[in-house]
Parts: sequence; C-alpha cells; structure tokens
Amino acid sequence: MKPISGHRRWLAAATAGLLLAGALVGLHTTTAQALNNGVARTPPMGWNSWNTFGCNINEALIRQQADALVSSGMRDLGYQYVVVDDCWFNPNRDSAGNLQGDPTRFPSGMKALGDYLHARGLKFGIYQVPVDRTCAQYFGAYPGATGSQGHETQDARQFAAWGVDFLKYDWCSPNGTIDDQVRTFARMRDALAATGRPIVYSINPNSIHAKTGPLRNWGDVANMWRTTEDITNAWNTGQTNGYPMGIQNIVNVNVPLASYAGPGQFNDPDMMEVGNGGMTDTEMRSHFALWAIMASPLIAGNDLRAMSAQTLTILRNQRLVAINQDPLAVQATQIANDGTRRVLAKRLANGDIAVALFNQGSAATTVSTTAAAVGKTGSSFTLVDAWTGATSTTTGAISANVPAHGTAVFRVSGGGTTTPPPSTTTTLVSAASGRCLDIPQSNTANGTQPVIWDCNGAANQRWTFNGPTLQSLGKCLDAPINATAGARTQIWDCNGGTNQQWTLNANGTITGRQSGLCLDVNNAATANGTTVLLWHCTAAANQRWTRQ
Repeated sequence: MKPISGHRRWLAAATAGLLLAGALVGLHTTTAQALNNGVARTPPMGWNSWNTFGCNINEALIRQQADALVSSGMRDLGYQYVVVDDCWFNPNRDSAGNLQGDPTRFPSGMKALGDYLHARGLKFGIYQVPVDRTCAQYFGAYPGATGSQGHETQDARQFAAWGVDFLKYDWCSPNGTIDDQVRTFARMRDALAATGRPIVYSINPNSIHAKTGPLRNWGDVANMWRTTEDITNAWNTGQTNGYPMGIQNIVNVNVPLASYAGPGQFNDPDMMEVGNGGMTDTEMRSHFALWAIMASPLIAGNDLRAMSAQTLTILRNQRLVAINQDPLAVQATQIANDGTRRVLAKRLANGDIAVALFNQGSAATTVSTTAAAVGKTGSSFTLVDAWTGATSTTTGAISANVPAHGTAVFRVSGGGTTTPPPSTTTTLVSAASGRCLDIPQSNTANGTQPVIWDCNGAANQRWTFNGPTLQSLGKCLDAPINATAGARTQIWDCNGGTNQQWTLNANGTITGRQSGLCLDVNNAATANGTTVLLWHCTAAANQRWTRQ
C-alpha cells in the first residue's frame, strides 16, 4: 500500500535506510503446504478504498461505493469484492484482545458493514498486516499498533465472524528474510483455513522491504501476491521495482512471471488507477487491457460515485473482462518485444487466443504478429477487436496501427491451437562439480552473469523451463545477440528473442538456439563462483547439466 498523502517524500528516504537494515540474508524458501482453498479460481474483481481515499474512510463512504458498484452495472460484470483498506481499526483491541472497528468511522461495526455488502450481492474485504503495526500506524499517520502479529488465529476467527470474504495482508516492515515472510504469511493462511470460511488471501511482501514478491511463486501461500512496489497514477516513473511504480514499469516486472499464475493463484500488479486522472485515455485503456490479459486481479481504485463516461467504458468492457475471467486462468506470455512493440498472448479455455499489441513508444506505430506465433494452426482465422467489437478475418497476419502507449487487443478464433509444453521448475547441477547454476546474491539486474555454487535449494538456484526459455527470479537466461564462443551468459528481462531460447539435449548439454553454443563452466573449473559462459559444444562434464 502507499504511504499516507504528504508523507511520500520522507518515505523514500526512510525506506532507503530501512532496507539496508533489513537486507535479506538468504533466499532459501521453506516448503509450505499448497494452498487449495477453493476461491479465486479466476482473478478476483472488485474495488479497494486506498488509491483514492487513503485513510479518509468511514462506513458511509464504503456503503456509497458499494451502491455505485451495483448501480453502475459493475457488480454484474464480476466486480464483487469491496475491500476496506488501512485505517478502519479502533487503535486498541478490546479487553479480550479482539480487533474492533474505529467507533467514529464505523459506528455500526464491521459485521454490520459486511451484512450491508452481502445484502447487495457483494463480498467484504478487509486489510491487516502480519507485523505489529499497519502501514499507516508504522508511518505515524494513524494511532495504535493493531497488527496480527501473535494474534493470527484470533484475528482469523474475528474476520470469519464478521463475514469477511477477502483479506489483504500487507508486510509493512523492513525486517525479515524471505524465509521469515513465507513462514509468517503461512500462519495466517492456515488460520484462515481453520475457520472454515472461504476467504481470498491477498498478500503484499514488498512494503518497506526488499522486493520479494517477484522472487518466488507464492501460490503455496496465497491466492494473489503483489509483484511490485505500489502503483501510482502515472505511465512511467522510471523505476525497476521501487516506489512508486508507473504502469509501464509494473508491466516490465509482471510479464516475465507468467508461469506462476493459474486457478487460485495470481500475480498482483496492484490496484488499478483507471479513472483517477493523471494519464491519458489511451494510457488508461492500456492499463486496463494489460491487467486483463495478464490475468491480474481487477481491483478498481477510483471514486465509483463520480465516474466519467470514458472510465465506465474502460472498466465495463465485457470483452476484456471475459478474457481476464477465462476459466483457464493463465497469464499471457510474451511473444515478442523489440523495446517499442510488445506482443502478449493468452490462451483461452475454448481454444481462442487473446493477443495484445502494445506500443511502448512515444509515437504511433504498427504492431504485428501472426496466428502461428501466438499458438494457432491453420489458414483462416477470425479476429474480434476487444475495444470496438469489430470482426475481421485473416489468413494469419494480426496487425494494428497503435497510438503511443496504446494497446490493441484481439480475440483470435478458428483453426487449431498448439499446446505449449508445461513449465517445470528445477535446479541445474553441473556434472563436473556437483554445484548448481546460481544467480549471484540473487542480483536481478540485467546483465548479471550466472555462476556455479553449492546447491542450497534457494530461489536464485531454481530455474523454470517455460517453453524454450529458462527463467529464474523473474528474468530469462540470455546470451548476447549473435554471441560467439567465450561470450558471457547473463540474465535479462524476458523479451521472446531467440537469444533467450535454449534446447536441453539428451546428453545433458544446453544449447543456445541462436548461437548453437553450449552452456559451459569456464575453464572446467569447479570452485564456487566460477562463471558460466558459451562455448563450442564438446559434451565435456563442464557442459553437462542434470535436473534435480
């Protein structure tokens, strides 16, 4: 969540210092029981109070927003969760240690608010943290210390008693390793399960903390997890993954994580800013279209009582909502990205493919792909424009002139659909040394060169075969374009290039599809920290890898 308005300037300075104190000491993740709570089989949809109102909330406001969800027709499209974010608390627990609603802001109590929402066919969402203080409390903008630390079972029972259907659980602390986070988030996961009430579990591992959200698949812990820092109402803030995040910056982080998403578990690029001004109509359309095709939760963050016609047109786009809510529940994968033109494709349950043609540049341009490139077979296809509803036919070309920062989306039907190979996650062990392919110190900066290191099961030694790509920590294993023998391997933002495509051969070697060269441990050395590069394939032990 964002800091309170007026505190943003000093938040950045405070966070920089706190992150040094709370630096991760390791990335080994504790194995947790798989989450299978039966909810969020498609990305959750709804509204959250924070982006527009911050701490300035009360029960009358929440009820008005709920009524607007109904009257606008958004509820009937699937926007059902009304999430009350930070600052709903009484600063003190009662004499038995139970949470209470703020008596001034929510005089009727939280159960009454839940009853109001349920009576209107909506669901009740609420905010809490796994540490001692909520974000507003941490930054001194709201009194008390009412976090769930040490109260997980009690608070889960309280939420169930109030009729809560969705919990946003926000790690608002600079402290703790990713192992600590996994264990702590799992405590509330298990406490919610023990109540017997189906509650969507939404976590944010990133608040005031090293950005651990994109470093693992959290699907064993939560239904949805924030992958980036907080969104802000801007197109591009130039952040890799730091506060605050513009739309383009978030897309760059979220796209490579597609293999993590599926029914009941979704990457969460944060609540939407559609309707909050600050961006052009084209940019807001892109924002919504990209969230839809990335199988992201569609949680509105605007004032629903005062929506313009343009905002309603975007949020109520039934064709994009249908793509987002498709029961296959997969996230779009990247087909191509040349730095300006980006193509994403999402498989749909009926065999159709949704294709986004995204123009990241500052001038209009033509963005193109083909039916074959996005997974279709055959020679005749129907395209439905998700924005206009217009229908056209093609023998394979999929193309549009797209304005700056715009996104065209087509639903492609007809022909057959290829089945992509399943993604698998493994460690890669060098036959020569018995050591694992490792991203040094979990450094996710583009250009970081992998090494071999003692195998330890950490996330920076876990590699996912996603089609022809090898991915770790949300990045792709990459060879320089037109690499020759001796060139370094590196990790880089996934872009669909052939220099990021690899073949695992029967003899255990791994060949770059563009270069034809093999992954090679430099000079056949076996010491920790030895770099991995590209070399002529010899099938020597330092070029053979086993999966464990």
